[in-house]
Amino acid sequence: MKFAMMPQRWDMPAQALIDAGHEEVELDQADFLVFNGTEDFPELPENIQYVQVAFAGMDALRKQGVLDARVRWANAAGLYADTVAESTLAMLLAVGHKYPAIINAKSWGIRPLPDQHTNWLYDDKTLAIIGAGGIAGRLLEFVSGFPLHTIAVNTSGKPVEGADETFSIEQVEQVWPRADYVVLLAPLTEATEHMVNASVFAQLPNHAVLINVGRGGLVCTEDLVAALEQGQIGGAALDVTEPEPLPDGHPLWQMDNVLITPHVANTSERMQHLLGPLFVENARRFAQGETMLTEVEPAKGY
Repeated sequence: MKFAMMPQRWDMPAQALIDAGHEEVELDQADFLVFNGTEDFPELPENIQYVQVAFAGMDALRKQGVLDARVRWANAAGLYADTVAESTLAMLLAVGHKYPAIINAKSWGIRPLPDQHTNWLYDDKTLAIIGAGGIAGRLLEFVSGFPLHTIAVNTSGKPVEGADETFSIEQVEQVWPRADYVVLLAPLTEATEHMVNASVFAQLPNHAVLINVGRGGLVCTEDLVAALEQGQIGGAALDVTEPEPLPDGHPLWQMDNVLITPHVANTSERMQHLLGPLFVENARRFAQGETMLTEVEPAKGY
């Protein structure tokens, strides 16, 4: 098959496709498009049969209104489980151990804060994961060494391996009051946009820590700022924000109980390293008339 890669050419995944017998051509000659951007999605010519997106999230394309049902779509869901789970664990530990305040203080005088208020993962805590897919499964493996009570929340409510309890998203109101740590991994859709808002912050324990490594729009930023200022929750770690990038001078940057990283829970280098085999397998499955490994329903956006 023939493929085009836009807006950037990533050498490793492109070479993997070429090595598998596919030919790299211009968009108007291609059978499928590999898209590795978040904006400026091209108008699809009639020759394109499917689009392979390099990211797990489809929200940026959904908001642009380009999820054309005429063609099939695939993303990279689950491919970055190791990288995002590792980053999530680092953020959990960093906020719990008061590292943002320590780093900002640049003084030994900050010692009373961690001395009195460190949140230890082993200390009878409950971790709730909202959006319990492939990344959640890996995160549950990573935290299995800590005596945490773990709650997984997914669409179906079907038990998640490694979690002590599983709830469906319709039952999530039962989870908020119990959660010492909340990790957001859900896709951003019309149904999940601003799912974490003032109402949720009012239900969380006042020591709870919110970790968002899903999408910035899952959280109402204005409500998050208010909850932190009013002491409704204990802290937050955000790899994704709304807006993104978070403007310099935003109140969240100034808070000692907030850790912000610039959307690097997974990095471009890791993406390029991991994507080749997925692209090749999805192309093979498409050519054989099979469902692709990471096929997306355009109407749902995931």
